[in-house]
Amino acid sequence: MAFHVASPRSQIMRGNMVISLQRLGVQDCSCKSSPAACLTGALHLSAGSPQLFPVSLQRPPEMSPFGGWGTLTAFLALLCCQGSGEKAFEGPEHLMVGSGEFQVINCTASCTDPKSLVLETHLNKTLLESQAQWKLFQVYNISKDEHLVCSFICAGKQETKVFNITVFYPPKQVLLTLSHTSVAIGTLFTIECMVPAVAPLEGLTVTLLRGTEILYNQTFVGTARFPQDAVVTHNTTAHREDSLHNFSCEAQMDLRSRGGGLVHRVSDPQRLEVKEPVPNNQMVTIITIVIMLLILFVTFVLLCRHRLRTSNT
Repeated sequence: MAFHVASPRSQIMRGNMVISLQRLGVQDCSCKSSPAACLTGALHLSAGSPQLFPVSLQRPPEMSPFGGWGTLTAFLALLCCQGSGEKAFEGPEHLMVGSGEFQVINCTASCTDPKSLVLETHLNKTLLESQAQWKLFQVYNISKDEHLVCSFICAGKQETKVFNITVFYPPKQVLLTLSHTSVAIGTLFTIECMVPAVAPLEGLTVTLLRGTEILYNQTFVGTARFPQDAVVTHNTTAHREDSLHNFSCEAQMDLRSRGGGLVHRVSDPQRLEVKEPVPNNQMVTIITIVIMLLILFVTFVLLCRHRLRTSNT
C-alpha cells in the first residue's frame, strides 16, 4: 500500500480512492504550525466516522484495531513534516499491541541535530523512514510486554524516551452453542457462548442475542495477563417466535481506558426449531392402567359383599 501527499489539497492516494486529509480532521499539513496537530487531527475522528483504512495489512480489522491508526497517522505526520526543522510528533508512551502483531515506533529527538539516534530493543525491527531529528521503526512479533528505549545525544548529553508496550489477546473466535436444536414450546434450554484465549478479561462484554434483541449480557472483570476462556451461559424457555430468529453471540473488548481501542467479534448464527407441545403418551398409559385397577378393585369388593349376603341367607 502506498500513500502520496499532493499539493495543494494534501490528499492521500489509496488505489483509485483519493481521501483528503482535511476530511480526516487535518486542517493544515504543512507543519508550519505543529506536526503534532496534523497527527492529532488524523487520530481523533468524530463519532460515527467510517474506518477508511485497514488497521493491519496482515489481519482483518477486528484483530488489530490498536496499531493500525497509530501506524497510518504517524506515517502521515512524518510525510507532512518532511523538510521541516521543527520537532516532530514523538508518539504515545503507552501502547496496546495484539499478541504477535507489529507496532510502529516514532523515535524523535528533543533537538534538531541529534547524534546516535537509535531504538534499543531485542525484537526484530525495520527502519521505515528517517530524517535528521527522527526515525520511524517497525517492530515485529511482539508476544509479551516490552519496554522499548529511544536513545539519542543532544548537546553532548544522552537522553532516552521509553515506550511501554502492553500485549493483549483479542477475541479471535466467538463460539455459540444451543443445548437443543429442536424443542417444544415451554421447554427450558441453555445458550452457551465461549470466547477462547482472551486477555485481559477486564473490559470484555459478551452479549447473547435473539435476532437484534438482547437476551443476556455479562461484563467480565480481572486483569490477568495470560489468556483464558470467557464463558457465558443463560437458561431460557422456548417460545413460538424463537423459531423466527437467529441466535448469536457478540464479544466486545473495550481497552480505551487503557490507551487501546475496541475489538468486536460475532459468532456464527444458530437456529432453534420450536415445536408445538404433544401429549405425554407415557403419562396417558399410566393413568389408564390406574383407572383399570381401581375398577377391578371396586368390582372385587362388590362381588365379595354379594357372596357374603348370599351365604347369610
